[in-house]
Amino acid sequence: MSGHNRSEMRLGFDHALQMVEQNRLTLRVPQESMSVENRRGMHYHYRPEVFLQLHGSTDFTFPREKFRLGEGEMCVIPAGVAHGEVVHPGAIHPFRNLVAGFYNNTLSLHFAHETRPGKPDIEVIEFFDAPNLDTFLTLANSISQTHGSQGPARDTVIKGLLLSLLGMFRNIVETGSGQLNSDIGKVFQAKCLVREQFANPELSVHHLADLLGCSADYLSHLFNTETKERLTHYIQRIRIEGAILALETSNLTISEIAYASGFADPAYFARVFKQHKGTSPQEYRNQSEAHWTQKEDQPKTVYFDRVDFTHGVPIKK
Repeated sequence: MSGHNRSEMRLGFDHALQMVEQNRLTLRVPQESMSVENRRGMHYHYRPEVFLQLHGSTDFTFPREKFRLGEGEMCVIPAGVAHGEVVHPGAIHPFRNLVAGFYNNTLSLHFAHETRPGKPDIEVIEFFDAPNLDTFLTLANSISQTHGSQGPARDTVIKGLLLSLLGMFRNIVETGSGQLNSDIGKVFQAKCLVREQFANPELSVHHLADLLGCSADYLSHLFNTETKERLTHYIQRIRIEGAILALETSNLTISEIAYASGFADPAYFARVFKQHKGTSPQEYRNQSEAHWTQKEDQPKTVYFDRVDFTHGVPIKK
């Protein structure tokens, strides 16, 4: 991503922050009750997506609703919500939006443009190291949940959450960097494609090579030479990272997680998962649940000479 691209990102977030401050930013959030549905012409992610419409418009379609995101508006799509996109140029400028995605300890920001009529695709993308990714996710998820609520302070809460999230985006563009960005050429592009398409069961070294205009043997050799990791292993690792997130944060069955992670066979998914984590998917989920249960059993208050497991008792007058 060039210096000009980064400058454009900064201006985009600055403008959105100004709109929020002035209570003029239109926020769109789909109110879908179901998640992780496989719908023809749609896709979903394990984590939320954030869209800022810079120019033109985007027609979003969901399983039970649709809306148009206009210029200067913002959309947060909750994790697991299937959606399709058809884009349109503006009266003066061609279609363009700024999209944030979330991965394991990594944040991606990319500009999308219209590659063929109605079809958006990535123009330039950058990945940022984000050890505080949980904060980004908490803010994005809270915006989605609060948007659908009817509390008396709803608008004030949303405004505060938007200022925090957009401000963090603005900061990471200004100061952030990422290990992924040190990769060059086809290795960088391959990593981008794997992280964007890991749920696609057709994703393979040959598929990536076709997209990148080279042979599978050349891409495999180049990837291994530059990263010291086989490309097939990298694809599996990213898929397993996505599956781990689903095991820890959703009630999906093991088979549903397998299919949503790009595995056509749940049994094969279980074998690959055990190779990577040393345990089966179900055992991993059980261990994760036990870990959180153990945390709940920890003392609520720790004094210098004792611990207290209660939540506190009101003082009797």
